[in-house]
Order: sequence, then C-alpha cells, then structure tokens
Amino acid sequence: MSRTGQVFFIDELAGRIVEDDAGYHFRYDEAYLRKEGSLPVSQTLPLRREEYFSRTMIPFFDGLIPEGWLLGIAQKNRKLDPRDRIGLLLACCKDCIGAVSVAPHAEAEK
Repeated sequence: MSRTGQVFFIDELAGRIVEDDAGYHFRYDEAYLRKEGSLPVSQTLPLRREEYFSRTMIPFFDGLIPEGWLLGIAQKNRKLDPRDRIGLLLACCKDCIGAVSVAPHAEAEK
C-alpha cells in the first residue's frame, strides 16, 4: 500500500511525495520542471528529473510537520500516530507557513 501527497510551491503543483514499503519518494512534476523560473521546494532538493528517495521521511518534509503543543493537538484531534510521518504530513501540512504545502493526492484532485 502506498500513500501520496501532492506538493505545491506557492499554489503550483511542484511534485509528489509517496510512501510505500521501500520508503519515501519525491519527484518533481515534469510540467513544473519545464516551466521557466521554477524554484526548488528546498535548497536540499534541487530541481532534477530523478527521484529523491529515503528509507525514512525526507528531512525537508519532516520539518514541515508541526512540533510540540501543535503536534499534540493534531494527534489528539485526528487520532494520528506520531510515528506515522506521512499521515502527519498529509493531515497537517495543507496550510503550512511558507511557500510549500502538501495535500493528500485524492483531496488535491477535487
């Protein structure tokens, strides 16, 4: 089973993050890469066609997940496991502070 989030940079689809049995994958959207002036979502994830892969949550995306009391509220209200990093990312990062947001794939298509 895999779960997918669409990654937006200033409201523009920049790529997708996927969790599967192997780990976490991030790939920039081809149209985003072709668009002149596109910026990377992070200095640690420069624009490229190749996929980024990590067995644990990719650090940039892990940094988007709330911490402290805000994480506690999200966990309690949504009954989320703090070890379910993709679940937390998809549930809590649709309206992040900053230019990057992540929406569940099915929700982003509506």
